Amino acid sequence: MKKLAIVGCLILAVSFVTSCLDSKINDTEVKLVTAEEMQSILEMEDVQLVDVRTEKEYEKEHIVNSQNIDFNSPTFDEDIAKLDKEKPVILYCKGGNRSAKCAKKLQDAGFEKIYDLEGGISKWRHSDKIEIEVKS
Repeated sequence: MKKLAIVGCLILAVSFVTSCLDSKINDTEVKLVTAEEMQSILEMEDVQLVDVRTEKEYEKEHIVNSQNIDFNSPTFDEDIAKLDKEKPVILYCKGGNRSAKCAKKLQDAGFEKIYDLEGGISKWRHSDKIEIEVKS
């Protein structure tokens, strides 16, 4: 009976430790956000807003106060390394594919909070929720 109680306590302890580890992993998951949610995050937190499209795409139009780090650039990894891992990052591209790939790289690099604009700039281009600067 005593052995059964010890085994039960060990199982409980292992379950507790495992659940704590899982919650830590979940803290660094990439969160898809709408334009409205992104705007709220930008207003409430000191965030790094990153456009991962090409420089040409960025020059044509981009979200105000974003910085351009081209996902397909040969210096992409070096450029991303310059970002602060402790500050939240919001990523966007044209439709969501490049930003999702970038988010995975940031996650693997140990960034603490990563947001990805759902559907990219194309989905929200005509929304009144975000301010887009367009080259005339």
